[in-house]
Amino acid sequence: MATPKVPKKILARQYEITADFLKELDRHLDDIMAGRVTEMFEIRDFAEVMHIHPTHLSNTIRLTTGQSPCSFFEEKIMDIARGLLRESTVPVAEIAARLTFDPSNFTKFFKRFEGTTPKQYRENYLLAWLAPEKTETVTI
Repeated sequence: MATPKVPKKILARQYEITADFLKELDRHLDDIMAGRVTEMFEIRDFAEVMHIHPTHLSNTIRLTTGQSPCSFFEEKIMDIARGLLRESTVPVAEIAARLTFDPSNFTKFFKRFEGTTPKQYRENYLLAWLAPEKTETVTI
């Protein structure tokens, strides 16, 4: 049995929805970091901004990317958290608050994705940055 062809117009709309979601996600995270927004959006909030149903948004993103909308959200939050831990001396609790987490949940969230706590991540980064690279000298 042949698979029915999906009209190009529908495919184009699916990719448009995905691109719009990613733009809104970046915009929202910029607002969070700038302090213009104090609460993290959920998928239903993005869907409301985009004027579509949350289930349609989730299904479309999963169909076009193979990933859930949450995976993009989590990945971008982790990128921001890693950057803040590497490039600043801001306490972990303050980073958690900026990202709308309480410190305990932030540590659990970070460890789930990175395999280490935020404090350990920062310490390991600093040690790697401060320690000179070890090179072996070969003499003949």
